[in-house]
Amino acid sequence: MFTGIVEELGEIVRVTPTAGDSALVAVRGPLVTSDARHGDSIAVNGVCLTVVEVADGTFTADVMGETLRRSALGALRPGDPVNLERAAALGSRLGGHLVQGHVDGVGELISREPAEQWETVRFRLPTALSRYVVEKGSITIDGVSLTVAEVGADQFAVGLIPTTLKLTTLGAKAAGDPVNLEVDVLAKYVERLLGSRATDAHPLASSTGEVA
Repeated sequence: MFTGIVEELGEIVRVTPTAGDSALVAVRGPLVTSDARHGDSIAVNGVCLTVVEVADGTFTADVMGETLRRSALGALRPGDPVNLERAAALGSRLGGHLVQGHVDGVGELISREPAEQWETVRFRLPTALSRYVVEKGSITIDGVSLTVAEVGADQFAVGLIPTTLKLTTLGAKAAGDPVNLEVDVLAKYVERLLGSRATDAHPLASSTGEVA
């Protein structure tokens, strides 16, 4: 579990294809590797990865083909910056919101609107995820916990303060760039529970919604 508060701006060192369509990814991050051990979890652009090895401020992780296909990690190349966060420790402050590191889909940066103290950045998201995104709700973009400022049918906007622009990859993203999206897990659980209650109330409901 993570909080969406980026600890360090790391860098992709190398991407080595392995068996099948998976890859071994090496990431430089002196801070997050300072106490990392084999088996620990580190979020890379919002994707929870398991540490395989640690050496000289760099850690390696196995990335499955499923992860490469369903996130923007597959587009990363050596030299690319990445947002890094270690798994949250019990008893620590929850500065952002509960983040699993399980990407729900890939979005796309549409536009940036600079202002005096912040930027409004707009993203396109898969329509299947739009029902989980609400104004003033939480969303994770490339591992960064943010508050939704506006929401539409297939897009949403967030406000980025100078600290976020400087200390995360979001400050350098351009229109058309892909981003990893994770919606608020609480919304998904509520939807599932309400769906189960509806089914329990009408146990004979058919697939068309009619009650026998």
